[in-house]
Amino acid sequence: MFLPDNFLRGYDPRGGTDRLEKADEKGKGTVEIPTETGSEDPPAEGPPRIDLYKIRSTTPPKVKLLRALWHCFQLPFFSHTPRMLSPLRIFLLRLFGARIGPACHIGAGVKVWVPWNLKMGERSSIGFDSEIFNFAPVEIGDQVVLSQRSYLCTSAHDHSHPHFPMVFSPIVIQSQSWVAAGVFVAPGVTVGEGAVIGAGSVVTRSMPPWTICAGNPCNPIQPREIKPPE
Repeated sequence: MFLPDNFLRGYDPRGGTDRLEKADEKGKGTVEIPTETGSEDPPAEGPPRIDLYKIRSTTPPKVKLLRALWHCFQLPFFSHTPRMLSPLRIFLLRLFGARIGPACHIGAGVKVWVPWNLKMGERSSIGFDSEIFNFAPVEIGDQVVLSQRSYLCTSAHDHSHPHFPMVFSPIVIQSQSWVAAGVFVAPGVTVGEGAVIGAGSVVTRSMPPWTICAGNPCNPIQPREIKPPE
């Protein structure tokens, strides 16, 4: 569209519409000329299809009471507490029903939501500031390294349901695997035996054994080879 020199095209921040401005005869300001492009009124919203008022908790009162009691024992789990407190953290987790094998390590700042849904094999470790959101069981095998700031999440929401209910699915980290720093593991995932999950990956499906995997979403990249010790 051709515009004379004394017309300016601009964007009207008041309504998000185009406008044309023409300098007045005396050169003092502009006169706004409306155009037919755009709409001053936003499109009308449809009827609500999501009703969060109808979310209902399915957690039994006894479990809620146990979780409240568990929160009273979180001081040894705070960030920046000494590494030497790992045995105390393991003792408290076992006290609340976690099944943890010998020679394990729990780092500072680790948050376990439901201790009785956690199972760890022998000589496995959870790095500092990791979170185990385990409303469904989480099973960690033998000699597993779960590095710092990883997040194992067994819960999600049914986004197709109008009441947005929570859904749960267990996570399994099989023996001799390594979940590197900052990894997110989604509900229902199994990390195969000996697999390596690269730092910062988002694991939305199960990964094969003895494979190096990485990415968002996480995908298998190449086999993991173990060299003989020198």
